[in-house]
Amino acid sequence: MIDSHCHLDHEPLLENIDDILMRSRKAGIKKILTICTTIKSFENIIKIINKDKMIYGTFGIHPHETATNIVSKNQIIDYLKKDSKIIGIGETGLDFYYNNSDKKSQIKSFEEHIKASIETNTPLIVHSRNAENETYDLLKNFNDKRLKILMHCFTGSKEFAKRLLTLNSFFSASGIITFKNSVDLQETFKFLPKENLLIETDSPFLAPEPNRGKKNEPSFLKFTAEKLAKLKDISSDDLIDITTNNFNKLFLN
Repeated sequence: MIDSHCHLDHEPLLENIDDILMRSRKAGIKKILTICTTIKSFENIIKIINKDKMIYGTFGIHPHETATNIVSKNQIIDYLKKDSKIIGIGETGLDFYYNNSDKKSQIKSFEEHIKASIETNTPLIVHSRNAENETYDLLKNFNDKRLKILMHCFTGSKEFAKRLLTLNSFFSASGIITFKNSVDLQETFKFLPKENLLIETDSPFLAPEPNRGKKNEPSFLKFTAEKLAKLKDISSDDLIDITTNNFNKLFLN
């Protein structure tokens, strides 16, 4: 299994990282992608990715942080060059639910991340909440540039998913698909093509059933994989093979 999105620089993961990695290996995790959210967090990301060969990282500014973490396309590209194990741009995107940063700064930051992704041919890891039309429109503006798009922790509508498929997007399932009240989301993941799917924990957030309410960690990924396999009516082994191949195709080919 590959955890395509987690935050190893967040507590309690960081202070327990040796145990976290040990449990991850026992659970069958082969790779972990730990995600940058601020300029400051990147300092820890660089340290973490060099702690173990299974860990890779990204550079990006979360939409919550765009008012105080202002970066240009060229700055993003410079951060990518700091280590060969930085393999993604993000997480970036739009969050008009919390609006922790104003919409204008979120859109500007997202555009800079998109441009950096195009120039470097690096996958773009997208967060979208309460911003389906705006997210799609911004991505569609650059569709002729063959963007590599990963919709992280996808919780959008089926119609949003259909539009994103026209942009050749990938979709990552989180522990949310295991929640009993996530019926619409489960139906969306039943619909999505297997060749467009990845899995993630978003740990330490969103622990899946049966660990809902606990601090999440990469070893819990197996519960999301099992649920997604049931939704796709395939074995867990097949689901893991498919999502592993999809990750490697997107990030490492």
